[in-house]
Amino acid sequence: MTHPTDFPRDPARALPPNLRMALWLADRGLPALPLSRAKRPVGNCPACKASFCGDRPHMVAAGPCQCPAPCHGWAAATTDPDVLASPAWAAAWRQAHGVAYHPGGAGLTVVDLDNPDAVAWARQNLPPTKVVPTTRGEHWIYRGAMQSANKVRPGVDIKSRMQYTRWYGPGIDPITVLPGVVRTLVMKEETTPPGRGEVDSSSPARAAWDRSVATGCRHTDVFVQTGLARGLAMIAACREEGAGSTAYGVARFLAKQHTGCPGPCGLETIKRQIIDTAVDVGVPESYAARAVANGFHAVAARAS
Repeated sequence: MTHPTDFPRDPARALPPNLRMALWLADRGLPALPLSRAKRPVGNCPACKASFCGDRPHMVAAGPCQCPAPCHGWAAATTDPDVLASPAWAAAWRQAHGVAYHPGGAGLTVVDLDNPDAVAWARQNLPPTKVVPTTRGEHWIYRGAMQSANKVRPGVDIKSRMQYTRWYGPGIDPITVLPGVVRTLVMKEETTPPGRGEVDSSSPARAAWDRSVATGCRHTDVFVQTGLARGLAMIAACREEGAGSTAYGVARFLAKQHTGCPGPCGLETIKRQIIDTAVDVGVPESYAARAVANGFHAVAARAS
């Protein structure tokens, strides 16, 4: 009888070993991608470098990119064998020094424990699940996807949505359901404790964009207000999850509209309105502010 972790025995033996591994993972529902000599995803092609392509539709900055090459790191991971074995990926597989997968794309979360102290902490605080030994520690794998975050505590990273993790093997023990204690780790990392007498929420005085704060904007009031209203509505619709990443995308989109303006355009007021809307649907204010700042910074960095 064939063991469930046996490699398939078929003509694919002629393929590069890492590609064979990726196809094996994809057949089991794990979106795979090649890792370079530095054990990192393959760099973007010239057309996609520095996100000139606009990024892929399912990234934080959702865009139109449909590049056939293994671009954009975790966002390139796929379970489609035709894509994995396509000519556009062939050179990457010939040079690959490992295989990674996208945990969130498979509905999984990986608690990456980087050292013995982190492993000891997990054994005392986390429920048992599938464990995969790594070069420095262990991966604890749970069923259920969540937001990724690095350094949630010393030596501990959370890898799930919008992140990849290296494949080290099938591990041991069954996978158990993602516990609340792991989700709480990310919530603690995102939330900045308020000072004495303060509340971790939006500012009481609501900002509102109008021409008085945008005397140097080249756009009409209707153009700005319509785009802003649509963006805020997108964030407000994310009541279960995704409001933070949507706020980033909205901030980036709106910032891009004003790159040709002499200014001022009232962008600080627009930022405040995006943050307030994200907070209204449950995003910690510190996290919302960081997402919006990063969205505006991405446009400024690209324009410089």
